[in-house]
Amino acid sequence: MHTYVDLTEVGWGLTQTLLPQLFLLTLGVSLAFALRPYQLTYRQIKYFSFPGELLMRMLQMLVLPLIVSSLVTGMASLDNKATGRMGMRAAVYYMVTTVIAVFIGILMVTIIHPGKGSKEGLHREGRIEPIPTADAFMDLVRNMFPPNLVEACFKQFKTQYSTRVVTRTIVRTENGSEPGTSMPPPFSVDNGTSLLENVTRALGTLHEVLSFEETVPVPGSANGINALGLVVFSVAFGLVIGGMKHKGRVLRDFFDSLNEAIMRLVGIIIWYAPVGILFLIAGKILEMEDMAVLGGQLGMYTLTVIVGLFLHAGGVLPLIYFLITHRNPFPFIGGLLQALITAMGTSSSSATLPITFRCLEEGLGVDRRITRFVLPVGATVNMDGTALYEALAAIFIAQVNNYELNLGQITTI
Repeated sequence: MHTYVDLTEVGWGLTQTLLPQLFLLTLGVSLAFALRPYQLTYRQIKYFSFPGELLMRMLQMLVLPLIVSSLVTGMASLDNKATGRMGMRAAVYYMVTTVIAVFIGILMVTIIHPGKGSKEGLHREGRIEPIPTADAFMDLVRNMFPPNLVEACFKQFKTQYSTRVVTRTIVRTENGSEPGTSMPPPFSVDNGTSLLENVTRALGTLHEVLSFEETVPVPGSANGINALGLVVFSVAFGLVIGGMKHKGRVLRDFFDSLNEAIMRLVGIIIWYAPVGILFLIAGKILEMEDMAVLGGQLGMYTLTVIVGLFLHAGGVLPLIYFLITHRNPFPFIGGLLQALITAMGTSSSSATLPITFRCLEEGLGVDRRITRFVLPVGATVNMDGTALYEALAAIFIAQVNNYELNLGQITTI
């Protein structure tokens, strides 16, 4: 299961596939800046970006069958001991790299301090609904076990909130006390208490009705693939097929053939990828309404995120690779440049997944049993970039509002 990288093959791959992509990427950026003075309308920009949109649709079309087929075949080809060992190592790696990414984000925003200055030019858009931690955690667990696999292909569970009016009746006596707090004197002719006085006291009891609104969680849904649920099902299904030995051979062959067919489709799409990336990048640049904002606080925030991502991807991850394998990480990174460029153009780890499979299996010779388990799970749960920028964004917002965070609050983030 070791990875061997041939520098000659990597160099050949750079010449044949990456250089055209780099050229078209540069051409796309240049074309976008050349078209900006013409102030294209939103409709014209969408027409211009149409070839890039087609690339996104092609890649997203393959994500679902690729995740399912790769996980099922990967799990079915491993024994339980190997699966547990690899799963444990992957989980530790995911956790460690995520924690490091969060630490780098906090370190960068503390050093660069992008939120200093005034809040001019910044304004709030929309409204953020607070979500209780318990509901968010339960949604995560619910999505791991989708009740309908077909629905999981395009929808995921998400708790929503509605208000209901709650009515309560409070009984009060005439003097304002709750009933039962004081006992009326028993009826007696001797003490002068008459039946009329008791009736009057009873009629003096007040019934106060209180109404208030209460926010309650209700079942809801959000559009998008429930990748986590499909991953859990595919892993379990693959393990069961692997345990069926010869009885499960037909299913193993089916999913293996499906995976091979998907990878061949990926090979076809790769020929179109440079053109699609050109129009994706150019379209994103044309959609930027005000380039001057890059020089303000948001520009500093963007720069801080980019520096943090570069430090994590260009420093920490290669160092981890070197410490574990004792090999030069940069030839390995060179074999992944095609996937990296695609990720930059699509801004989607899931959409880049087919290209990543091809780079690792065919370009770098990584064992398919490893890639078919690690990549789909990693694309779903291991998002170091998201962890980095979200921690950074929380502190940036505090800086913009001149709110000083102590060590305990930063640790909580």
